[in-house]
Amino acid sequence: MNQALATDIAIRNAIIDLERVNVTFGGEKNKTVALAETSLRIENGEFVALVGPSGCGKSTILKLVAGTLSPSEGHIFVTGREIGANDVRIGMAFQNPTLLPWLNIRDNVMMPLKIVPPFKRDFARKKSGEYRDRAEALLAKVGLSGFGDKFPWQLSGGMQQRASLCRALIHDPTLLLLDEPFGALDQFTREELWEIMQTLWIERRPTVLLVTHDLKEAAYLATRICVMQARPGRIIDDSVVPFARPRTIDVSFQPEFVSLTQRLRERIVAARAVHEVQP
Repeated sequence: MNQALATDIAIRNAIIDLERVNVTFGGEKNKTVALAETSLRIENGEFVALVGPSGCGKSTILKLVAGTLSPSEGHIFVTGREIGANDVRIGMAFQNPTLLPWLNIRDNVMMPLKIVPPFKRDFARKKSGEYRDRAEALLAKVGLSGFGDKFPWQLSGGMQQRASLCRALIHDPTLLLLDEPFGALDQFTREELWEIMQTLWIERRPTVLLVTHDLKEAAYLATRICVMQARPGRIIDDSVVPFARPRTIDVSFQPEFVSLTQRLRERIVAARAVHEVQP
């Protein structure tokens, strides 16, 4: 395969492409560099985790990709076109489930079908049939069969987060953005949801960008892990996760897994130490 053809194929397959992106806030006298010059390419179907200390720019990258924040310099391409130039079907889940308290769980899950093209065109006609069935099937996948008529306040935090994942996936997004969706949960619930998230990704293969502080979570879920340094944030390590799927919690106790997470931790600590001694 010649180089030009290989490059063309890579461009077509790239879902996210950040080119020398920089984000600064404030004026010259009080300027804060939130994200130093950063480039990142994520191919179709990859599951990429961003890890690093608080304030390093992980969520800034997520906002840039979502189109809710504009770069100060550089370019962002999503599905081959500059951000804002075309509609991209995006699913999002956050640390807090953000479910609407006046809607039952089923209606919360179906909300993207009501507002996202092309589903919204048929919502009134299909909400009691096809769309309801789609929501119930997803709820069953995450262990919430029979809970569609319950309200968010009637569910535990872990159950609400399961419903939040269903809402993020119900409209078959091209791109799934996850901002610490398991961070507020206890360890056992987190591990249950890692397994569920992995299963959903294997079955649906959206392109996923995950922000997390948990190196074990990143290594369990991701195909690549990008380590970021403290502000000004930038990517200082980009590692492939070599473990076969489906992964189980048992793999996290294997020497290769522990070695990977420990190396990434040392990379973060070393970068933080350098940052702290700079004038």
